Amino acid sequence: MTISRTTHKTVTFVHPFHLDGFDGTFPSGSYGVDTTEELIESISFNAYRRVSTELHVQVKVRGIMVEQTLNVKPDVLDAALDRDQRNLTDATV
Repeated sequence: MTISRTTHKTVTFVHPFHLDGFDGTFPSGSYGVDTTEELIESISFNAYRRVSTELHVQVKVRGIMVEQTLNVKPDVLDAALDRDQRNLTDATV
């Protein structure tokens, strides 16, 4: 039996943003992020490895808002958040 854990956090983009590997631009706002990790069982101490990172976005389909889950690489998400933060810093200088 594989033991896994999922953590949830909320990230906020001040500006519209782009994620490498996805078409289009996402609007600014807050987004839920779930990270699932599995326990590495063959070692003598508890350690986990990341299995997936999912970004929850709202999209409009035929006039109705629905939630879509995007499987993203953590470094791609971090890079987008860094770009957003730099844009915020540049705007206040």
